[in-house]
Amino acid sequence: MNTYDAVVIGGSAAGLSAATVLARALRTVVVIDAQQPRNSPAAHLHGYLSRDGMTPKALLAAGRDEAVSFGAEITQGRVTHLDRATENGNFTVETEDGTTIGTRTVLVATGLRDELPDIAGVREQWGIDVLHCPYCHGYEVRNTAIAVLGGENRPFTLHQAQLIRQWSSDVIFFPNGIVLDGAEREQLTARGIRVIDGDVAQVITQNGRVSGIELTDGRTEGRDTIFVGPRFTPNDKLLKGLGCTVRETGWVGVDPAGGTSVPGVWAAGNVVDSPAQLITAAGAGSTAAIALNHYLLAQDIKRAVAASNTPVDSK
Repeated sequence: MNTYDAVVIGGSAAGLSAATVLARALRTVVVIDAQQPRNSPAAHLHGYLSRDGMTPKALLAAGRDEAVSFGAEITQGRVTHLDRATENGNFTVETEDGTTIGTRTVLVATGLRDELPDIAGVREQWGIDVLHCPYCHGYEVRNTAIAVLGGENRPFTLHQAQLIRQWSSDVIFFPNGIVLDGAEREQLTARGIRVIDGDVAQVITQNGRVSGIELTDGRTEGRDTIFVGPRFTPNDKLLKGLGCTVRETGWVGVDPAGGTSVPGVWAAGNVVDSPAQLITAAGAGSTAAIALNHYLLAQDIKRAVAASNTPVDSK
């Protein structure tokens, strides 16, 4: 069984950034990637310096090529089990095809799942003209007729409605089960955001694009773009399985460099940071990789001293 300096689980912005830093530090590193990135439905990515408008697929292809050019290995697969080998402190990584890999350290960058509202048409248009992040897509849909759908993620969608108003003067908030108090309704109205009560039945489409919202009572309202508030669910089963400390929020906790409570294990990107955009995740991957390399360096020094026949002069 090969033993790497680092295994990176997840090959999107955070994982590839980490792998590139580690490979450039001459560490042996392999990326195991299921190739199911969260942003795959989107036609273009935004807010990534010098890469605005690029397709997500093209960005990842360029990132993989870059990581490989410095010596990183990339393999397609899904990790099913992660465990620490007690005899040497290393980890074993198992994939769904039965492959077992040994590694001194692990960086988990498995992202999150967007649990979308159960409204007809939302999933079908997701990433096209049903969106959630105005910083990612607000500029491209500026000055269009926008709907914001409420639902389970109450704080997020209320904030979202107010935020979206920066990009358009024609915003309608559909509470869709959220009971607004007087102050909340006043704040929305004061900003020129219309509020239409009632349960949303479906997203109306025409020629493959959003054209409106239909309520259960038959009312319709024409719209060009819809913003929703998904429930963000981290893909953190591997981290929790190792016993990483979980915060009160239910998310795995990390230090500023992405270190978990388990020595030798880091996490970066949306798996531990739901608001992280692509460029944020890439930065987190780089930061975690540097911390991980320093951890390996400390081990290297300790092992070198132990193996040396020359006593270390403490003076």
